[in-house]
Amino acid sequence: MAPSTLSSKMASLLSNRKANSTLRKLTISPPTSKDFSSNDFLSLSTSPILHTAYLSELASHPDFRLGSGGSRLLDGNSLYAENLEREIAKFHGAEAALLFNSGFDANEGFFACVPQSGDVILFDAFIHASVHEGMRLSRAGRKIKFEHNSVEDLERILSGLLSDEKVRKGERNVFVAVESLYSMDGDLGPLKDIVELVERLLPSGNGHIIVDEAHSNGIYGFQGRGIVCSLGLEDKIFARLHTFGKAIGCNGAAILCSPVTREYLINYARPLIYTTAMSFPSLAAVGVVYTLMQNGTTEPLITHLNSLITHMYNQLLTLQPFTIQSTLLQIPQSLPNSPIFALLTPEPRSLAKWCQEAGFVVRPIVSPTVPEGTQRIRVCLHAGNSKRDVDALVERIRSWLVARGQVESIEARAESMEVKARL
Repeated sequence: MAPSTLSSKMASLLSNRKANSTLRKLTISPPTSKDFSSNDFLSLSTSPILHTAYLSELASHPDFRLGSGGSRLLDGNSLYAENLEREIAKFHGAEAALLFNSGFDANEGFFACVPQSGDVILFDAFIHASVHEGMRLSRAGRKIKFEHNSVEDLERILSGLLSDEKVRKGERNVFVAVESLYSMDGDLGPLKDIVELVERLLPSGNGHIIVDEAHSNGIYGFQGRGIVCSLGLEDKIFARLHTFGKAIGCNGAAILCSPVTREYLINYARPLIYTTAMSFPSLAAVGVVYTLMQNGTTEPLITHLNSLITHMYNQLLTLQPFTIQSTLLQIPQSLPNSPIFALLTPEPRSLAKWCQEAGFVVRPIVSPTVPEGTQRIRVCLHAGNSKRDVDALVERIRSWLVARGQVESIEARAESMEVKARL
């Protein structure tokens, strides 16, 4: 049978991606590999402690139903789910919480239905794709991008909006979408400055800040409550997204908000209304991790993770003799505030493959995930990594630089300097 026009078109587009080195593929890492890629920052997904506690929780509910049976609005709701929402809300200092099957569903559902006709959404240039998808479906009148983490650019745009009488009088809402920790560069958003700016320029209360805490949940703030809590901004944020698929080591997400916003989302957020609810085993896993956070079990993991961040940075500094004379690699200029290290290189696939061949799981990140010219490998540290693992990874990166032939080894440079000195 001859291929259809559609199949030919899809094959052609895939060929173009392959030619441009942007073709995505599903991969499976060998079980013996060292994880420097996943978002499992606390290594909870492989933790014997979580495994034991999880099985105990399942055993305490021997009659649990494996599947949820339907959407939350039909047959998929449970007292267990509602109690978990109340527990999560209390832990993060919020009035209410609403569970979603994923962070993507939560962001898409929120931004598609909460902004009303004529409202304005201002979003950080590096905001997640899920927010973009929600904005695409939104009734908001305008969606305006501001420069990444630039309070100055946000102020410029907000000041310009004040020429709109409805904005100025508080009759038109302005939503500001940011992240507390950005996943590609590992940098923190200036949340406190953004809150102060919005309150100053929109005193009528029509400025609503939405914070995505996907990557900060579990590793920042007291017991892992997140960056908003660590800054004491709980009452200043309209809604927060906390996902469970990263440091929490599970799956799913929750939006923290007011009771009226929660009820509104139940009625209008299509990813919630038309999706089969999370099953009991998934809910139980999330509940167990929140118990571990509250009883302090995860605190030593966070402490170790923070020590690895400093160690990784110090080890990368030993590469400076190479990076100074080469355009192949850029290392962070200062100690990162997160376990995410962006190592910029024009050859991310080559470096990633080199590391993978030695048993280190790192991934190349290229356009359109990051802007053109900022391709990199992203190194994520985990509580399950050791300092010896970090040392070995950095040494592997060093060997790649040498193997590329763009720089000399430190030993060769020292020998050359000695020869020149004798002459």
